[in-house]
Amino acid sequence: MVAAAAEARAVLAGFGIDRDALETWQHVTLTDRFELLLSGVGKANAAGSTARAIARLAPARILNLGVCGSLPHPRPLLIGQSVLASRCLLADEGIETPGAWIPLATAGFSAAIDSDWLLTSEPFNRQLASFADRTGTIATVSSCSGTDARAAEIARRCESDGLAEAMEGAAIGLAAARAGIPFAELRVVSNRTGDRETQGWNLPVALERLEEIAGQIARGSPAG
Repeated sequence: MVAAAAEARAVLAGFGIDRDALETWQHVTLTDRFELLLSGVGKANAAGSTARAIARLAPARILNLGVCGSLPHPRPLLIGQSVLASRCLLADEGIETPGAWIPLATAGFSAAIDSDWLLTSEPFNRQLASFADRTGTIATVSSCSGTDARAAEIARRCESDGLAEAMEGAAIGLAAARAGIPFAELRVVSNRTGDRETQGWNLPVALERLEEIAGQIARGSPAG
């Protein structure tokens, strides 16, 4: 699963497929073992398209591929590096108060969501580990961090191992978990989080690495 058309084109190229980008929520067969789904950007698109794909395709596993922003960290990810999620966090689902941030799962909505943390599949992650430079928490947000203060706050919510920020992973993971399907999130850094003027975007480098990873998956399936 990918969110954006540019990510879809990179994965298609990695699998040696030359075609126009997909329509949102459209899927295409890559091989007899892989389907590619373009979810659209954001948690609502991600959860809806995942649930629809589960009902139609009954996948054995779900992998969220894409680009991400690097969060503040003592050893931050560099642009072009890849990160495999050990956990995914719904990092801005909750209540902002003057004194503290109250996560959704601890704000009296436990019937709607069991936890703000989504654990990825350890066996699946072991098969994907060779494609990742680092492993840690990827925060899923509705509003990307465009100030240093916001980036620092999202990193704090991730506890000590928050490495990256994106907009779909935990929503896809939640839908997968509800269906009992193993899930993983693997992303490539395209920019830093924080003040927009200093984010250092390099989308071509990130997409080139994403295409390379897709090609490696195509040649030697981690889902074996």
